[in-house]
Amino acid sequence: MTARGRLTILYAVLVLAAGTLLTTLTYLLLRRDGGHRVSVITLGPSPGPEGIPPLPPSIQAVTLTDFITQAAIALAVVTALAAAVGWLVAGRVLRPIRTISATAQRLSAENLSERVPVTTPLDELATLAGTVNGMLDRISHGVAERDRVLASQRMFTANAAHELRTPLTTMRTAIDVTLDSRPGTGELLAMAGDVRTAVEQSRRTLDGLLALARSQAGAGVRHRVDLAEVVANSLDGVELTVRADLRPAPVRGEPVLLERLCGNLVDNAVRHNRSGGHVEVATGGGDGRVFLRIGNSGAPIAPEAVDQLREPFVRGDGTRIHTDRGTGLGLSIVDAIVAAHRGEITFAARPAGGLDVVVHLPSAEHPG
Repeated sequence: MTARGRLTILYAVLVLAAGTLLTTLTYLLLRRDGGHRVSVITLGPSPGPEGIPPLPPSIQAVTLTDFITQAAIALAVVTALAAAVGWLVAGRVLRPIRTISATAQRLSAENLSERVPVTTPLDELATLAGTVNGMLDRISHGVAERDRVLASQRMFTANAAHELRTPLTTMRTAIDVTLDSRPGTGELLAMAGDVRTAVEQSRRTLDGLLALARSQAGAGVRHRVDLAEVVANSLDGVELTVRADLRPAPVRGEPVLLERLCGNLVDNAVRHNRSGGHVEVATGGGDGRVFLRIGNSGAPIAPEAVDQLREPFVRGDGTRIHTDRGTGLGLSIVDAIVAAHRGEITFAARPAGGLDVVVHLPSAEHPG
């Protein structure tokens, strides 16, 4: 039986029990005092001081029987009406629960956007709806985090399989070519050098991929960090001309990832620069956010190719990177670190050549 049916029966039983109790009490009172409280209309003189004579027993019995009969009919009608009203009231009371149930049935792992409407007034059912919505928010957040981690793992696996193929092929070729004949000491040393170079390239690629996967998985324990100090440390040893305007830019984040962010941006600005070029760096904050801006005087980049810089192993011209200048993961790691810290990053090609990168992060003074 449904909850609505059980509530209807409960309402009807309560009304029946209350009516039966009321009828029984009325019957007992009439039976005890019925013979002394009957008004008699007479055509003769008024009764004497001794009062009205008691009603004969036969008339009293008929009166009580009629009362019981009429009371039973009235009680049956009232109980039926109570059952009908109880059915309607139970349906109205249970309507929010049916809405919650219907919403829950429509939800799935691919669709967690729907929410239960919270009705007024704020009673127990409205509180239940709010609790269910809060649970759905937590589940949705957990699923999003899971999807982000799985996507990071899939990207790591795919990129590792693709990018490690080249150095492995290089090592295999060097070994096969050398061992096809009776190699001398010089040939063996040359082969060892080629293998070592390929192994070093593989190590750099794996380090970059692991950093990218860790960045995409999100920031861990957060501490107060000043981007101005981190950038200043990253600029140590830069041989190009540096134009710096470093003002306080406090953020809350994972220090290791933020150091990697600043280091990759500085390294990218230096690595992809022209001879005698310069690097421009600025930090600051305001309105609850801080910024980090780094630009360089490198080679011209087509504006339509700027967005491709976020992809792993891609150069500004859209080609895959396979050189000793880097693994091609620097800006991808930066993009992932910024996303993990709930920030924004923009890339813009300079008309005279080079790239401007601007990072905005929530300020430690106003983390909300």
